[in-house]
Amino acid sequence: MRHILLSLATAVPLFAAAAVPPIVMAQQQTQQQPPQITEFQHIEDQWSEALVKQDQYTLETILSPTFVDISSTGEINTRNQVVAAMYEKEMPQPVSMEHRVVNVRIVEDVAIVDGTYIERTKQNGEIREERGIFTHVYQHVREVWVCVQSQRTAVVEQGDEKKKPEKKKSNADLPFHIPLIHQGAESTSTQQSPPPPQP
Repeated sequence: MRHILLSLATAVPLFAAAAVPPIVMAQQQTQQQPPQITEFQHIEDQWSEALVKQDQYTLETILSPTFVDISSTGEINTRNQVVAAMYEKEMPQPVSMEHRVVNVRIVEDVAIVDGTYIERTKQNGEIREERGIFTHVYQHVREVWVCVQSQRTAVVEQGDEKKKPEKKKSNADLPFHIPLIHQGAESTSTQQSPPPPQP
């Protein structure tokens, strides 16, 4: 009887855990994240919101005056160019941005933040979505973290990937030829035998 009671006592917490709603479990997982990830996730959320709402003040508090941005297309922009792009009508305007911090490494006063992003932009009435990974480098200055470097890499979905055209093969017999080199039986050059050694 005592054995049965012990078995029931160990089974009750398992049933209680299964009965916890998914929302509560998600909140518990968020609370279990390392404090560094939580801190930089908050900064990334502010950054995303500032771009979508065209909040220049917040953006300039997050980005260092020496900030350099390397976009997924390889364009390099300074902080002033990033801020100016928010107000240019010809540029794609952000509709929504989501950054998810995955890893944070801190070396003295520098933090390297890696994560994933989903960016939706609108241009000429057309909405475009880009997904990828990012690396942001922060420096701790006057008790706050400011971003000094940003690099994004777009990840191409397998279904969206365009078919690459097949490479045409060269119909040349020998596309690369070095003159004066013996080419075997097909060679028309005659090789001279070395002279016999002198006695």
